[in-house]
Amino acid sequence: MSSENTHLLRQVLRDGILAATVTGKADPAPLNRPWPLLLRWTRFIGVGRLPYGVVANLFGLMLTVGLIAGTVSLLTTETTRRGLDVSGGTKFFVALAVTAPLALRERYPLGAWRLSFVSMALVDVSDWLTVPYVPAGVFAGIVTLYTVAERCPRDITLGVGILSFTGVWIKDPQTGAGASVLLLLPLIAGYAVRVRRTARRELAEQERRHADAEAVLTERQRIARELHDVVAHHMSMIAIQAEAAPYKVDSVPDETRRDLAEIRATALDALTELRRILGVLRSEDGAETAPQPSLERLEELLGNARAAGLRVSARLDGDLTGLPQGVGLSAYRILQEALSNAMRHAPGSRVEVEVVRDDGVVWLGVVNGPPGEGHVPTPSPPGGGHGLVGMRERAATLGGELTARPTSEGGFAVTATLPVNAKDAA
Repeated sequence: MSSENTHLLRQVLRDGILAATVTGKADPAPLNRPWPLLLRWTRFIGVGRLPYGVVANLFGLMLTVGLIAGTVSLLTTETTRRGLDVSGGTKFFVALAVTAPLALRERYPLGAWRLSFVSMALVDVSDWLTVPYVPAGVFAGIVTLYTVAERCPRDITLGVGILSFTGVWIKDPQTGAGASVLLLLPLIAGYAVRVRRTARRELAEQERRHADAEAVLTERQRIARELHDVVAHHMSMIAIQAEAAPYKVDSVPDETRRDLAEIRATALDALTELRRILGVLRSEDGAETAPQPSLERLEELLGNARAAGLRVSARLDGDLTGLPQGVGLSAYRILQEALSNAMRHAPGSRVEVEVVRDDGVVWLGVVNGPPGEGHVPTPSPPGGGHGLVGMRERAATLGGELTARPTSEGGFAVTATLPVNAKDAA
């Protein structure tokens, strides 16, 4: 082994032992975490309906009390049989020292192991029993080792294992081999559970990121299709007007005719390229030929929301009819999505809609209260939940901003600012 690898091994061992004894910390265990799969049957007897962390802590405490009583009884029987005079306080202290880690392991795994390690190292009952270990202490040490391996990083688990193996060999070499095997099993089982849980958590996080990225891509495709319709319409108008312009005047210079013909040809070329690049994003069943909505259809949108049971009040200010087509379309889609969310998550609620155009910016606001009395929110369908992502993507495409947050009254608020001159913002 090279000196570099030797140094690396020493560093890993040193850091692991230092973390195990002093600096290491275990992963937190929330009280309301899910029940393990093998214990979910307890819901049928009522226990499984309680927070798993609370039940685990109570079970550890009750088990500790039971083991303390059993250990005191065992020590009393064995010392009496051997004719030893040991006070009840000493036997209780020994029982408490070796079993207390069971009550601590759920909240403080490393602290519980440290206490177990010290108590097993200092307590010697070879004169009282046929073995140098208290049976309840061995059980507590095994369970604590499993918890450490499940809740602590690999270097801490490595340090804990090294110290535990060293301790059993120093205390009683005759039973060192068997004790080492007994210690190895919970370490391997706990580490395997940790690796599996970590892998599942990382997979779930990757799936979430993939779903968000897919939602952004889908919304961008939808925006691209709509922009295709908008731009294609204007380019077609340029080409038509350039072709018709010479016929509106009796005498048009040849140079002007050539310029208009060149404008028309350029517009048609641009239109062809645009359709070639963005046309593939259209749906497979054909292009959307209906006119794209804008804020001119806002009253129709609000009417649909009122018909769905929402109590909508609207405040409109500024000239909302002369917006660029892309800005009007994005504003309409954002308002549409915000009202749809209110219908789904707060049916029958009071909704305040505000649309203001001022100083080159369109400001949108949709604030809904809690669900109305007697109304039940509709849960989001599987795979849904990307409406906010799409609204933010629309605002960002125009160089604007969008915020969405819960309100103190139990409702939800969506606000957005869209620059009117979106092409400048882009």
